[in-house]
Amino acid sequence: MAELATLARPYANAAFDVAKSDGELDRWSRMLALLAAAADNETVQVLLSAPDVEEVQKAYRLSEICGPELNDRAKRFVQVLAANKRLPLLPEIQALFEALRAEEQATLDVSVASAYPLSEGEFEKLKTALSRRFDREVTMVSEVDASLIGGGIIRAGDVVIDGSIKGRLEKLRETIQRT
Repeated sequence: MAELATLARPYANAAFDVAKSDGELDRWSRMLALLAAAADNETVQVLLSAPDVEEVQKAYRLSEICGPELNDRAKRFVQVLAANKRLPLLPEIQALFEALRAEEQATLDVSVASAYPLSEGEFEKLKTALSRRFDREVTMVSEVDASLIGGGIIRAGDVVIDGSIKGRLEKLRETIQRT
């Protein structure tokens, strides 16, 4: 995974620089998401890994699949990726681009899994607390996972806060097994 990130980072940085200079971060985000989704498709993966298909043709086909959603700069970006045999990196490039975009916009995507549905008040209170904690605008989604028994798990970027009863029981089990 680290190797993929190392290979994808220069392309993500380049796409981000172009998007930022053009004032089109949101559009590039949508275009890269579409390209990444297409590159993740099994049928497209067969095309991208076909040794008998020229790289130029792969770029053309991928751009064709995405249709008018791609602007000319994005199509040229796909051609550069193809020329360097980096089309399979599109999902990783998109993920790195989104991280750069979130950093630029000082936003953070947070997912909360709780044993029971959060009330609107709890949701807003948690969102405010996380905004203060991470010093960012927080976009939060909440889901119910009854297997947690009680409490919840917060995932914010690289940070995972496990306050679930299930998690505490797991830690207790591990501690008992070690002794």
